[in-house]
Amino acid sequence: MSSIKTKLKVNNKQKTLLAKHAGVARHAYNWGLATCISEYESTKKRPIAITLHKRLVAEVKSQNPWYYEVSKCAPRASIKRFRKGI
Repeated sequence: MSSIKTKLKVNNKQKTLLAKHAGVARHAYNWGLATCISEYESTKKRPIAITLHKRLVAEVKSQNPWYYEVSKCAPRASIKRFRKGI
C-alpha cells in the first residue's frame, strides 16, 4: 500500500476562508451536542439530523451572521457527522 503526501499552497485569503469554515463547523457541532444532551435529559430521546439542522437554521443562523460567510455545507455536514457518531 502506498501513499501520496501533498501540501496545499494557499494564500492568506484562502487560509482565512478555511479557518472560517472550520470555525462554523466546530460551532455547529458543539451546538448540536449541547442541544442533544439537553433534549435527551428532558425527553429521553435524541433528535434526528434533519430536525437539528432545521433548528440550527432557525435559531443559530439568525443570531450569528458570520454563518452566512461560509458554505451552507459546513454546518450541515458537521451536524450529520455528529449524528453518525464520527
